[in-house]
Amino acid sequence: MAGRDARHRGRLWFWLPVGLVLAILAAASTAYLLDRGDEPPPGPAAIPPPAGLVLPAVRTPAPVAEPASGTPDPRAVRRAVAGPLADADLGPHVVAVVAALDGTPVYQDGSGTVTPASTLKLLTATAALQVLGPDHTFDTSVVRDGRNRVVLVGGGDPLLSAGGLRTLATRTAAALGAGARPVRLGYDTSLFTGPDVSPHWPPTYVPEGVVSPIQSLWVDEGRDPDGYGRVPDPAATAAAVFAAALAKAGVPVSGAPAATTARAGAQPLATLASQPLSRIVEHTLETSDNEAAEVLSRHVGLATSGQGSFEGGARGVLDTLAALGVPTRGAVTYDGSGLSREDRLDPATLTSVLETAGAAEQPALRSVLTGLPVAGFTGSLEVRFDATDPGRGFVQAKTGTLTGVSGLAGIVTDRTGTPLLFAFLADRIDPIDTLGARSALDDVTNALAACRCGTAGTVAP
Repeated sequence: MAGRDARHRGRLWFWLPVGLVLAILAAASTAYLLDRGDEPPPGPAAIPPPAGLVLPAVRTPAPVAEPASGTPDPRAVRRAVAGPLADADLGPHVVAVVAALDGTPVYQDGSGTVTPASTLKLLTATAALQVLGPDHTFDTSVVRDGRNRVVLVGGGDPLLSAGGLRTLATRTAAALGAGARPVRLGYDTSLFTGPDVSPHWPPTYVPEGVVSPIQSLWVDEGRDPDGYGRVPDPAATAAAVFAAALAKAGVPVSGAPAATTARAGAQPLATLASQPLSRIVEHTLETSDNEAAEVLSRHVGLATSGQGSFEGGARGVLDTLAALGVPTRGAVTYDGSGLSREDRLDPATLTSVLETAGAAEQPALRSVLTGLPVAGFTGSLEVRFDATDPGRGFVQAKTGTLTGVSGLAGIVTDRTGTPLLFAFLADRIDPIDTLGARSALDDVTNALAACRCGTAGTVAP
């Protein structure tokens, strides 16, 4: 990483306390938009003011804090983390990397590649933003395929909801016109190919409700609407929800929905766009959403090779990152979520991804950083870090957890105001020590937050 091109020296790091404010605001707006069940209302700019009201010009507010800066001292970093990393609860295989914002290694301990668990989602999210762009949306559509036949076509919207399908049904009914005759309903999932469940996952994952079969059409990520778990055929469930909504909108549906492939040139009737990819990425990272990550991986596969499969997605993610200059040597991945225990990464790949996402010349990747959970406040870190922990609010990190595996990868700002990238992964944890290992990794990042590791920064209050 030290030899990265000089173009990576410019950074757009506006971290804590600025980063904390932005992350919480982004999380709140994302949750609001994703929970609505349909498209968001028009923004303020689209609504004209009342007649006679003169509004002042919008001004750009001044920053609430200086950007985090400073040069970390490797010796100080080593003194801070060596003790917590030696915690026996972490097991015999712990690999740690700490780097400066320009990617320069500051501390490394342990060797070999490690099972990344959900920290792999950082790679998937970055690749999706790079190949598709932060404003990209995924369309679920309805087409007329014959005189009295309509087809619901899955566009790979990872967060398509029941409310969204009701909106789409209303639009479809309007397009068909008043007094529409009964229609037969088909549903098309041909966008994605290959198996719906990875052969590199334990066979218990779907029946135990760990993850849904990955399809280009579903509702509420394939979760069972009647209780815990996942439905065996998410697309069929989504089609049934749509059929009921279509009937309620005044278009009766004859028979049960049937799986099909819409013919080329079928007449478009209605479309529902997803939220922008940037917001989907923030949601995926904040909540560690396995289903969303797998769908995004397949979209990367489609964009890079035309193969919307587990294999195409995994290959496309690594190829995209390599093209960005991220080191991927030793990486072996079989999915986009990190659910496979066969996935392997060098933790330096994770710190390089974070470095790249913060580069001034990569604004399209910004939501990788704004989507990171904030210690003690949001997402998968909401219930971690006590009020007295120095890392609370000063650590933003992606978590990674499987049985026997625990990891954290993100950014921390130390007591001198110096920001540090880090990746700490342990993958041979005794299951009985699961909670202890998680606490141990929190202690490592707490040690960095409490450290005066910077040689030239603004001292934190």
